Amino acid sequence: MVEIHTTPTEVIVPDAEAAGRLDRVLAAQIAELSRSRLKALILAGKVTVGGGTILDPGHHVNAGDRIVVDVPPPEAAEPEGEAIPLDIAFEDNDIIVIDKPKGLVVHPAAGHQTGTLVNALIAHCGDSLSGIGGVRRPGIVHRLDKDTTGLLIVAKNDKAHASLAAQFADHGRTGPLERAYMAFVWGVPDRPRGTIDKPLGRHPHARDKIAIRADGREAITHWEVIETFNDADGKPVASLLECRLETGRTHQIRVHLASIGHPLLGDGVYGQGFKTKAARLDKKALAALEGLGRQALHAYLLSVTHPTSGDFLEFRSELPPDLTRLRRALAAGQLRSRPEKPAKSGR
Repeated sequence: MVEIHTTPTEVIVPDAEAAGRLDRVLAAQIAELSRSRLKALILAGKVTVGGGTILDPGHHVNAGDRIVVDVPPPEAAEPEGEAIPLDIAFEDNDIIVIDKPKGLVVHPAAGHQTGTLVNALIAHCGDSLSGIGGVRRPGIVHRLDKDTTGLLIVAKNDKAHASLAAQFADHGRTGPLERAYMAFVWGVPDRPRGTIDKPLGRHPHARDKIAIRADGREAITHWEVIETFNDADGKPVASLLECRLETGRTHQIRVHLASIGHPLLGDGVYGQGFKTKAARLDKKALAALEGLGRQALHAYLLSVTHPTSGDFLEFRSELPPDLTRLRRALAAGQLRSRPEKPAKSGR
């Protein structure tokens, strides 16, 4: 394994790589840099073969050629680091797994230029961020909505970023990647489990929303009922579902569940038409819901292959306090709604 510093890195082309493309040979020999990063270095004139600068990534090399790659130090990230507390589930030289709290935006964007997870990671990781594409920044391969809590994995270098990006692009269909969520929804599905296979795209009239669209991108969500809750009259009012993603689209779970008539509790965007159902909750459950102030969704399970060791990694996150309170209040209301058993007659 070649260790990357700010000094030039030397590679001698092995016999097995004779006649290979320059960018492919370098990608095979320098695992810490992605092929796209190496291609950019070649185009920037940072690579020599036999002492001559080569600007063509497709240049064919010969066995024994001496290749020198001048890897500049990573540029400073445009977002500034900020000392924001993080709940870290796991961290090593390649990846970091965060248990994200509600209210934390993942990436700087319009209206959220500071105070994001990226700002926090730049400050926390410091020099352990060797750079994604030559910039000292964390590699974001998936996201959680601002008010969705739970597990999120981030790459700290090019190699890890490429590996994780490939796993997420594959959606776990040929590898161990798995993502599962706990979702509190209005109503109770008419069967114990099911699959929602509906393409998603930008809403035609509201660009900040997602909608079911025939011309949208493939989106598949598998769900299973974990628990059901009754109202004060003993009638089903809400349920807790486990949702497993086969794809990872923006707002996927929120839109999919709303499309089958079971939007998330607390979702003010996709569950507007279900506000009246809150009146069916008892006082404690209603207070827990009103205190939530967000959609009741938590990313509780994440499993991946480690980008360097190849080890299988699985992480689990308990429900955060606000969702725990909601679950207990809904369950307590259900118990109170059951009729008392008649007293036994004495003889």
